[in-house]
Amino acid sequence: MKKDYDKDEVIQHVSTLLQEIPTSMEIVKDDSKKEERFLYLAKHMVEKAIKNDALLVSDDGRGIAIFFKMDGKGDGFFTELLNDLKLAINVTGIKKGLKALKSQKFVRQQRPNEGEYLYCWFWGILPDARGNTSDKTPYKMKDEMFRISEALQLPIYAETRIRKVSIAYRRYGFEMLKEWMHPSGDIMYFMKYTPPKPEST
Repeated sequence: MKKDYDKDEVIQHVSTLLQEIPTSMEIVKDDSKKEERFLYLAKHMVEKAIKNDALLVSDDGRGIAIFFKMDGKGDGFFTELLNDLKLAINVTGIKKGLKALKSQKFVRQQRPNEGEYLYCWFWGILPDARGNTSDKTPYKMKDEMFRISEALQLPIYAETRIRKVSIAYRRYGFEMLKEWMHPSGDIMYFMKYTPPKPEST
């Protein structure tokens, strides 16, 4: 993974990718400042990820993931985000923020409430690096997440409302934990990857 990334470039890429994700599209207030709001959200996410050593950037800079180590006690990223008044004003608007909090509470309850685990909160690949490209950005990022999971012997939890993304996760070795009818009418898929036990010597 890339260590010498350009933070501003990463923020711009995250802002672009967020506009493909149903949950972020729902929480960002739809007005004349929409682009600024996505950038504000992306900046907050990337800076929080850097602070928590949770940012993964692929070698080509085209893939970005936010991969938190959690202890089961916190409220989770979205709940914390939506509780932040400054973010509510600059990103969601109060009405959208309150509405999103309700579904986020259920989403959070699908992950462990005790013990450590890894949480893939965000994972996006820019369009020109998707599919069967020669550098295989998605696969390299998946391999890095699995390497971390196996080294720490911690499971990875993830969820998505995009069916083709859920299929990709399962192809990578995630198991489906639950399908939930989201209030929007979409199906949300909850998944888990369990690392193999290390071979005894």
